[in-house]
Amino acid sequence: MLRNLIIAILFLSLSVFSQQNNEPIKVTGKTLFGKSINGESIREVVGNVVMIQGNVRITCDKAIQNITQNNAELIGSVHAVQDSIEIFTERGFYYGNQKYTYSYENVKLLDGSIVLTAKRGYYYFEEERAEFYENVKLVDSASTLTSDFLIYFEQLNKAVSVGNVKIADEKSEIFSDSLVHWRDTKLTHAQRNVKIISREDALEITGQKMIDDNQTLTTKISGNPELTKIDTTESGAVDTLFIKSDFMEAINDSTKKLIAEGNVHILRGGFSSVNDYSILFRLDDKIVTYQFDEEKRKPIMWFEESQLSGDSIAIYLFESELKQIDIFYDGLIVSKKEGYEYRFDQISGNKIKLMFNQRKLERTYVDENVLSIYFMFEEEEPNGLLKSSADSAKIFLENNKVKDVRLFGAVKSEYHPENLVVSKEQEFTLPRFVIHLNRPKRNDFIINKN
Repeated sequence: MLRNLIIAILFLSLSVFSQQNNEPIKVTGKTLFGKSINGESIREVVGNVVMIQGNVRITCDKAIQNITQNNAELIGSVHAVQDSIEIFTERGFYYGNQKYTYSYENVKLLDGSIVLTAKRGYYYFEEERAEFYENVKLVDSASTLTSDFLIYFEQLNKAVSVGNVKIADEKSEIFSDSLVHWRDTKLTHAQRNVKIISREDALEITGQKMIDDNQTLTTKISGNPELTKIDTTESGAVDTLFIKSDFMEAINDSTKKLIAEGNVHILRGGFSSVNDYSILFRLDDKIVTYQFDEEKRKPIMWFEESQLSGDSIAIYLFESELKQIDIFYDGLIVSKKEGYEYRFDQISGNKIKLMFNQRKLERTYVDENVLSIYFMFEEEEPNGLLKSSADSAKIFLENNKVKDVRLFGAVKSEYHPENLVVSKEQEFTLPRFVIHLNRPKRNDFIINKN
């Protein structure tokens, strides 16, 4: 595949690069020897060799010139110059009719702040185009690019790289199978096996296609992108955030946010989510999920044994630890009773706030149109359920178990004894009650598998 891609790139250039230049090469040096081989005139020039053709000037220690074919072999301290372009190698060839040079013994090209090196390479003087192969490295003032093969267009300030591509600056690294980079606009297109590493944010994103635009400060990733971000909490614990979706866009302005869209799956420690649209605010340590279209599904989130849903859900972290979850509009929390298949505590309201302390749920606040179903127990034996409604509610927990429930404003409650509940648990549900079985797991993420 790599060979086919290189051939395709070169084929597209044939119509541009097939021009002929029959201007003779002029060569001078300390000593000169002439001879004829198979009817061709050969001239060997040794010492302080200077070769000139038009605006191309080449110096070396020794040159073997084929006057008939208008080319030359260059040996020792080879230095070719055309305008701002300089090429250095120890051994190479110059072809006067096509006006290009080739070297197979390590070649270096300089163009202003650009330093381009490789094991072997071509430079076409009329097209101002370089083709470099093996251990290719392009260095400028802002970044370093390495690859197996590279075409550099000097006039366009454009580099096309193929094979084991890596471009790095002081903040990030990008890996891919192929990459096109425009130096003037800082626009980069990468394809196949793309991986972005941000040292500044301690995150990694993989995908199959990337467009990085430094002018708009955006990076777009498609082709099943996945993100992993490793955080160390204040207590020293390590948590990893995983996100995968159909499309991602990182916005690197003052908001420092990352948007995930389409089949979004999120996993971090004890919480996970499935939704269609999420925003990660990297500076604020906040994740917000939305139902931005009525035809799309509502965000679903899980924390420990609880399932949460609503029109939008916001997760707040502090010192990399979970501190708060807010659910807005049509919020619903469903918690399974351990040891019972169909007993679910449920509470709904327009606004729900969950407060955490040391990774444990400590308080829950519910406002507006509160409805709840709570299964009762007495001495660990089931004892019916309580259905309630109110304007607001406060729930206090200890060791992840409900300790106290307080209802406020227009409170109504009704108790259903155990004999009317047993075997009929599925009849006691709130509106919008659904148990979702697509909770993300660590093995769902390619990054984690690798």
